[in-house]
Amino acid sequence: METIKIIILALSTLLLVFVGLMRLLDPIKTYLKNSGITIAKDVDLLNEMRGVSAVMLCAGLLIGLGTFLPGMTFSSFLIGALIFLGFAIGRFMSIAKDGKPNKQINQGIAFELVLGGANLFGLLYTYL
Repeated sequence: METIKIIILALSTLLLVFVGLMRLLDPIKTYLKNSGITIAKDVDLLNEMRGVSAVMLCAGLLIGLGTFLPGMTFSSFLIGALIFLGFAIGRFMSIAKDGKPNKQINQGIAFELVLGGANLFGLLYTYL
């Protein structure tokens, strides 16, 4: 089980650090490439996007600590479950209120559900 926990935390770390960093550095290019979303150079919107991106990056770094520090494993799984399932819940609310998004975003939802569920599994396994 230890190997599975490390794999879950490592994948969560890689995804959040990579996406968070890319969106923080160049949100316009990254959103177009990864989500098919064209973003205008709106200072307020970019500020909000970079803020969320920094949260993703920091969460990824904290999750990564759980792969190296046994005392952080529980917290890492908790953060991973909250971030990934939180994004998925928000996206499902958006689908209900705003309609169905494009294929790239739907694939993102699938990753969020899988990694969120995996982190929840790791959290429960670590706690119990």
